[in-house]
Amino acid sequence: MKSAFSRQLRRQLVAEVAILAVIFGLGSTAKLHAQQSNPPATPDQAKIPEIVVTAPKSKPKPKRVARQAPQGTATAAVPANGPTPAQQALDTKMSSFDQARGNLLTTIGASTYGISRETIENLPQGDYTPIDKVILQMPGVSYDSAVSNPNFHVRSEYGNVQIRINGVVLPEGVSGLGPFLDSNFIGGMSLLTGALPAEYGLRTAGVLDITSRAFSAPGGDIGIYGGSRQTISPSFDYGGSVGNSQYFVAGRGNFNDLGLENPTPGLNAIHDQTDQGKFFGYASTLLDESTRLSFITAASYSTFQIPNNPGQTPLGDFPFGMPVTNYDSTTLNENEYDTYVANIATLQKHGTDGDAQFAVFSRYAEVHFVPDTFGDMVFNDVASDVTRQSTLTGTQFDTSYIVNDQHTLRSGFAVSGEQTNVTDASTVMQGDIGAVTSPAFQIVDKDSQLGWNIGTYIQDEWKLTDQLTLNAGLRFDQLYQYVDANQLSPRFAVVYKPFAGTTVHAGYARYFTPPYQAQAAQSNVALFANTTNQPDQFTADPVKPERSNYFDVGVDQTVLPGLTMGLDAYYKEARDMLDDGQFGQAVVLTQFNYARGYSEGGEFKIKYHNGGFTAYSNFAYNITRAIDVETNQYLFDAATYQYLLSNYHYTDDMQRMTGSAGVSYMFVDTTKVTADMIYGSGLRAGDLSDGVVPNSLHTTPYAVINTGISHDFQWSSDHKPLTVRFDVVNLFDQIYELRDGSGIGVFAPQYGARRGFYAGLSQKL
Repeated sequence: MKSAFSRQLRRQLVAEVAILAVIFGLGSTAKLHAQQSNPPATPDQAKIPEIVVTAPKSKPKPKRVARQAPQGTATAAVPANGPTPAQQALDTKMSSFDQARGNLLTTIGASTYGISRETIENLPQGDYTPIDKVILQMPGVSYDSAVSNPNFHVRSEYGNVQIRINGVVLPEGVSGLGPFLDSNFIGGMSLLTGALPAEYGLRTAGVLDITSRAFSAPGGDIGIYGGSRQTISPSFDYGGSVGNSQYFVAGRGNFNDLGLENPTPGLNAIHDQTDQGKFFGYASTLLDESTRLSFITAASYSTFQIPNNPGQTPLGDFPFGMPVTNYDSTTLNENEYDTYVANIATLQKHGTDGDAQFAVFSRYAEVHFVPDTFGDMVFNDVASDVTRQSTLTGTQFDTSYIVNDQHTLRSGFAVSGEQTNVTDASTVMQGDIGAVTSPAFQIVDKDSQLGWNIGTYIQDEWKLTDQLTLNAGLRFDQLYQYVDANQLSPRFAVVYKPFAGTTVHAGYARYFTPPYQAQAAQSNVALFANTTNQPDQFTADPVKPERSNYFDVGVDQTVLPGLTMGLDAYYKEARDMLDDGQFGQAVVLTQFNYARGYSEGGEFKIKYHNGGFTAYSNFAYNITRAIDVETNQYLFDAATYQYLLSNYHYTDDMQRMTGSAGVSYMFVDTTKVTADMIYGSGLRAGDLSDGVVPNSLHTTPYAVINTGISHDFQWSSDHKPLTVRFDVVNLFDQIYELRDGSGIGVFAPQYGARRGFYAGLSQKL
């Protein structure tokens, strides 16, 4: 029979979240009927027969135990001075809720790689490592320029990465530059790839599952970090508790002269200053022993100068009444301004026979690219002032219910509505490039769209034996955007544990991936007819959602205590395959579809930890190809478009080989030395103007090594330590080119950062 606590939980569920009453109430009703049909025997009845024949009793429902969260998602350790008994008890309760999210959002069948708080602090730049550079240390993640938004690719896909904070989807931005989150709020992070369970929809190339830092004993850090390229980065974080509530806040500024990748191989870029400010806040409170209410807020504001490429040749037209044949391209003054604000409120229930989480969220994002009108007209005969605004609100609900020791049911839904407003105010001239017939004038192309994404799922985790588990689910997605579309998507995965320390997984997933609404905005190309911004073709079919079949198989093995290894292989076949690119001088991305495409590859990972020594290495191989541009055709010149219609080619974000590695060692708990590396065989390059097949070439392979050392100074037993660190980025000053300016959807060259020296002070509070 259920405990009194479980019955009390059920009554609270009815009162607080009505939909949970339906789910949990079904089990209660069934049990009540069973009790009425089989009343307890009286003492007299028990004495009548000497031989008693009883019907087999049904196996009692096992007590619900919180599933262990994926590696890397545990909350951060409490400060060094330790919590009081009351704070320790609160930490334990909050941790049980964090672990309970594993009951809601299973990872069965997915390939999972975790990064803990300690792992982040062991990187060469420690807590000052940008979040995108942390992600580059995961398997199958390749490096790209910030213009690609984000500046990394998971398994060579264009973007398509979902971010979740504490189990709730964090809506993406609108093609901004640089990440809108920072590393100092992360308690742990896992990357999920492959055949994902049914609860994961929308962005499916990878899921970054982040757990925010939280602890009860008051503590934090305040610090300053800086060095090469005029870098200065002040930061703070602080957390603690009040009664049954925890809170954590973090903020960071980042000011330097290398905001974006340099278009030249030089040591310093020209016109590349950035000012960035980021804030994260988290608060949670226990309403009772089984209920937690949480709030998250994240905000980011960034300004970027667009770096200049010297030596550019003017087109020789006369945009303002006179021909311009000599103009210094280093004096261009293009800029971009990015804003991002998100808020999430979450109600979580945890009981012995089920878990549930209900969240509401909102997000505002804006990108504004401001051209150098005169200079852009001199070099391009067009200057585009582009603004993309997006306001998104939504809700997400996930629940799990344990039926018996073999079956766990999960279901949920997510609904979001997004209003986008896109304005392209382009200064152009009448006529063709090199043969204009009028002075410059402006054309304004506006697009406004209210779109909806609706998704729901149900799945059953079926434990066939102690060694074999099957997870089967069904997901339905409905899109109302520039096109209306839907899909019913089956998901299947098995996990087999034949021996202690060995886990084999295999799965299939049908995916439905909507386009980013702001990047899929419809352009009125007819407005630009007979101007210097006229496309080669006027076809602009609306962007469609991608539909794909995904197969994944892998094995994870504990070789020795502290030593783990893993292998994974995958194949994806896609219809209406999504991709994006920068088409024109405005540093914003626009999406389109290929009719068909595929991606195949494999990954290897290894980790070792022993005392103060940790080391890891990852290697990935990928081939991604596509054919036939079928939407937003106006983006392509005529020759490239005709070639792509009937020829498979490598997609621009594909990198055949990708690797990362790292090592760190702590001496006597005060001094830490660390190093890491990223390797890339080169992103795609080449186009018909170079006399080669589009994307048939690649940039030069590279391996970049970073290193650092830090030491904790304990001035006295009455004060917390001061951490002093020194880091070198690109230790051997390798010159490496991420993009060479050629290829599909690539506008300018981009080089990785040259060697830089950085130092920091961080005082624990």
